Amino acid sequence: MGRIAFVDPCCTAGYDLPDLSRGGLGGTEATILRLGAALHDQFDITQYQNGRFWPQTSYAGRLRPLAEAFEGLTADTIVVINRWKVALKLRKAYPDTPIYLWLHVFPGRHNRKMGAALQRAGITVICVSHSHARHVTAFLGQTGGPRVTAIYNPIADDLCADATRRDPNRLLFASSPHKGLAEVFGQFAELRRSIPRLKLAVADPGYLRWDVGRVPLGVTFLGSLSHAALVAQMRKSLCLFCPQTSFAETFGLVLAEANAVGTPVLVHAGLGANDEIVGGAGQRIDGCNPAQILDRISLWRDAPPKVSTNPEFRLSRVAQAWTRLLRHPAAQTPQHHDMMV
Repeated sequence: MGRIAFVDPCCTAGYDLPDLSRGGLGGTEATILRLGAALHDQFDITQYQNGRFWPQTSYAGRLRPLAEAFEGLTADTIVVINRWKVALKLRKAYPDTPIYLWLHVFPGRHNRKMGAALQRAGITVICVSHSHARHVTAFLGQTGGPRVTAIYNPIADDLCADATRRDPNRLLFASSPHKGLAEVFGQFAELRRSIPRLKLAVADPGYLRWDVGRVPLGVTFLGSLSHAALVAQMRKSLCLFCPQTSFAETFGLVLAEANAVGTPVLVHAGLGANDEIVGGAGQRIDGCNPAQILDRISLWRDAPPKVSTNPEFRLSRVAQAWTRLLRHPAAQTPQHHDMMV
């Protein structure tokens, strides 16, 4: 049984599977936990988490404080979450161990040096969508950069539509407020001029405070919800309302989950991974065009579209992709460069 170490230097506190039902957990942490549990029977999983002060055992793996990753870690493969400099530090400590950098974010301008550094260290980058991988490859440089591959973030295999009745006047925003909520408030206020009965429910995971400006009439704050409670909100809403044009998602877990339960998603076309994650049925519009937003919401109030999600997003498929990668680690040589998307 292969020994896999997931190293998360980004979280502010340790986390475990029960946190999925309590709410307030970010999408990255939820993804790591679900993947760890899915790989539990095939690999020996250890998760090293920033902000964890004591070890414990979970179905998602052994959970350890981050510092232990630099104190004699024993693993056949190391997967580092987001922080490329931590991956480089681990490369110095473990020169012969395959190391992956699992990116859930877009690298910023201050990370221009990461491409050459990762290539020299023989560290492969895993992105969470093909559009994310193309962006990262272009950012790092087509030549002289590290190998880049893509594996989707997972949604549950059993997440599907049911008979819950949808409220044609209820819209839902289900993300951290920094993901364009201020703009969504403006779009909703404009929309409500034409359809005064509309309501907007906001489910905020609560891990980041953000100034969203004036809150328009018709908005209700739900606070931090458990995953089950969030899915219930999706089921009874007309749509997931997020046509904001400024925050690009690398994957967009709530978008995929909403479509999985039959809830349409209104997003801005061409932004981040929107076109890849959100299917047809007129869900992608020009978020800068209030008339398009009004037209789509009006149409859906009369006749909600039938939507579904990509089977490749399902946890069983994602776990298979990870299993293939972990059983056959990428070559760790400074010259190895390939684009697999």
